[in-house]
Amino acid sequence: MSFEREEYRFLAEIGVGPTNSGCYIDGQWKARGSIVSSLNPSNNQRIAEVVEASVEDYNEGMVACSEAAQMWMKVPAPKRGEIVRQIGEAFRAKLESLGRLVSLEMGKILAEGIGEVQEIVDMCDYAVGLSRQINGSIIPSERPNHMMFEMWNPLGIVGVITAFNFPCAVLGKGAPTTPLVTIAVTKLVAEVLEKNNLPGGIFTSFCGGAEIGEAISKDTRIPLVSFTGSSQDDFGYNLGIKEIEGFCFLVGLKVQQIVKERFGNCLLELSGNNAIVIMNDADIGLAVRSVLFAAVGTAGQRCTTCRRLLIQESIYETVLNQLTGVYKQVKIGDPLEKGTLVGPLHTRASKENFEKGIEIIKSQGGKILVGGSAIESEGNFVQPTIIEISPDAPVVKEELFGPVLYVMKFQTFEEAVEMNNSVPQGLSSSIFTQRPDLIFKWIGPHGSDCGIVNVNIPTNGAEIGGAFGGEKATGGGREAGSDSWKQYMRRSTCTINYGDELPLAQGINFG
Repeated sequence: MSFEREEYRFLAEIGVGPTNSGCYIDGQWKARGSIVSSLNPSNNQRIAEVVEASVEDYNEGMVACSEAAQMWMKVPAPKRGEIVRQIGEAFRAKLESLGRLVSLEMGKILAEGIGEVQEIVDMCDYAVGLSRQINGSIIPSERPNHMMFEMWNPLGIVGVITAFNFPCAVLGKGAPTTPLVTIAVTKLVAEVLEKNNLPGGIFTSFCGGAEIGEAISKDTRIPLVSFTGSSQDDFGYNLGIKEIEGFCFLVGLKVQQIVKERFGNCLLELSGNNAIVIMNDADIGLAVRSVLFAAVGTAGQRCTTCRRLLIQESIYETVLNQLTGVYKQVKIGDPLEKGTLVGPLHTRASKENFEKGIEIIKSQGGKILVGGSAIESEGNFVQPTIIEISPDAPVVKEELFGPVLYVMKFQTFEEAVEMNNSVPQGLSSSIFTQRPDLIFKWIGPHGSDCGIVNVNIPTNGAEIGGAFGGEKATGGGREAGSDSWKQYMRRSTCTINYGDELPLAQGINFG
């Protein structure tokens, strides 16, 4: 791809050139690793080259990062919040061009690319307010003249290993296949740090492969590692279909084992196998629109993508007829073109995995109702696919990262809940019904076992104000809103004796 072409001149606005250094350490751009090419998934042509970080670069960066962290932790939280506010404004100023880069390099449609950047802006706004609300509890002490309370202090360096499908969330190591987004995001943050005369080591980022991901996991200077799983694993496995078996879980499990061996903490956001349940009293039009977005948005490459559709038997044919009709109208094509709803899968390997997965599904009795094929082209395009299959088929318990939707019927609400909860993953779920009793059963202790439990909305498109994450093989981590901030802090219980005697807890008399 030529940088002289008019439609790609925007890359210069966000600091991306034909050849780029993929490592920002101690306020400088440098890299001594291998040279890789970033590819446009719409045609598999090269966008630009990136020099990846080496292990030597990583070690140098972490020395500077450790020094900067000591200074940064002393800055009052509201002052740190002001820097985050400025970062949010920097993203807001480049919303369109950065969103366009996300679409170009990752493959999601432009509206979703811009939406991803907006999510970062919203997260910054949220964090600014939070910087003045990091409150600790006051705890009544049983001892006279004693004060007991909680203090929250910064945990220190956080290592974030991000996935290709949401590449803007960079704070450490970006996905190997979206290095240009990593570079553009880092440059925006670096400009804010420089403007405020802050050390560049506060924000250290690496474009790299397995050796960098493993170094982050092993590094005792990093008390918390946040890992988001994807089909492109960060530990060098050449993951084909992996018999489709929970590849995100396996990689996340390895990260967790490495970090726990050094008594570090992990935030894992791994695979999802999300279901939408449609009851016979549902607004079918609303449900069908929701399923369409949940199942084919981002070409089925979200962890919250709807992969299983459970329809009550009495309305099964009605829902299916409407859904197959709208599927056939979906425009597949260049994600930067107006009107496109489904862009390409991210890599050639993803397209091959889709084809292998379809064969496995058919071998287990799956009946293709719509789609089911790759599209002949230079890019990584596949057809959004609906498959009728038994809930007992082994493949239904696994996640194929693409626009593949399994449809199944059920008779009772209890059966639907059992089917929803029958998979190893537990990220997102949703039910469509107007009945209050079913709604409250669904969100209650005997309802959905997922971390995200919705009613009359899709499984994807979460707001930043709520905690994001799931249970079981999804990893148990929580990011974003609610009280998820606590995972990035060190909690201390403090007791102060302001009297002149020494009463002991539990009434112990020690002479």
